[in-house]
Parts: sequence; structure tokens; C-alpha cells
Amino acid sequence: MLERGKMDRNVIEMVGIDSLVPEEHLLRKIDKAVDFSRLYEMVEPLYSEDNGRPSVDPVVLFKMVLIQHLYGLSSLRRTAEEVSGSIYYRWFLGYTLQEETPHFSTVSYNFRHRFTEETVDQVFRWILEEVAEAGYLSPKAVFIDGTHIKANANTKKQVKVQIPAASRHYARELMEEVNADRQAHGKKPFDD
Repeated sequence: MLERGKMDRNVIEMVGIDSLVPEEHLLRKIDKAVDFSRLYEMVEPLYSEDNGRPSVDPVVLFKMVLIQHLYGLSSLRRTAEEVSGSIYYRWFLGYTLQEETPHFSTVSYNFRHRFTEETVDQVFRWILEEVAEAGYLSPKAVFIDGTHIKANANTKKQVKVQIPAASRHYARELMEEVNADRQAHGKKPFDD
């Protein structure tokens, strides 16, 4: 029997957002490992106690930047879009499905004008220490060279370049991991 696509998009359901996040999700593990309330002590001197409008929770701002880096999101604008549409990110930030999440410009403004470089370094160093203590951070080092090199697309001109030994070592190690994974999945390993 042919089953047609489901189109139940306007169904109203009663569901707890906590039940939608898998127990083994990385953000759930980080949430258990890090007591983010300590962050308030670090940023309290940067906020006014008696004037101005209510601020966005600083824990939310730091968690959004943490999400950006954990998941390789290209910009704060993209991060804000993803946070708005992801149940997992909303759960991590403490937002319900109907609540409006922070605009990217709010996050950006706070990191450019409120939080000092020292504060940001202190907070992220502390978060990394907490995550490492809980065993969710690998001590293995990976180095990537981000040197900007002018592109040369001329196929008739070839340039010989000497590759540093460290780069060859990491490239060889990466290829071994890729080939092991390919063999585990019944695929032929790459030659080089």
C-alpha cells in the first residue's frame, strides 16, 4: 500500500521540550558538566544595577557563542537563525518553543562593547576547564595552518613546494583514520 507524505503541520501537541533532547546529546552533557551560574560573578561588574532596560541573560549570550564554535557556524547571524529554529539549542539556552530568541546584533553588541577581551578569555577558559574535567574534551592536539596563499589556477604551471614534516604527519594520521573508517564500513581504502 502506498503511504503518502504526512502533512500534519498544524497539529497542536502538549510536549515538554526536555523530552525532545536526547540524553546523549553534546549540549545535554555540557549542561550537566558546567554550572553556568558562576558566569554571573564574572560579568556582574560590567552591568549597571540601577538604570537601563533589562538585559539579555549573559549566560545565554555566552552559550550562543559556544554553540557557534561547537557547531562551526559561520557567523553570529547564522547562529541566531539556527538557535531560533533548533529545539536542542533552545533547550540549552532555556528558551521555550514560542519565545523569541536573542537577535544576532544583541549578541554582537555585547561582545564588542560590554564584555572585555579579558572577561571573554576568562569565561571560555573556565568553560573549557569544566568540560575537560568532565571528560568531554580530548587532550589530543590538532594544528591547522590558516596561512593565506594567493590562488594559482594555471594548470600548465606547476610549483614544487616542500611540506613541513608536522603537516605530513597529521595528513598521514588523518588518512589512516579515514581508511580505517572506510574499511569498517566495507569500502575500499584510498591509495594516497
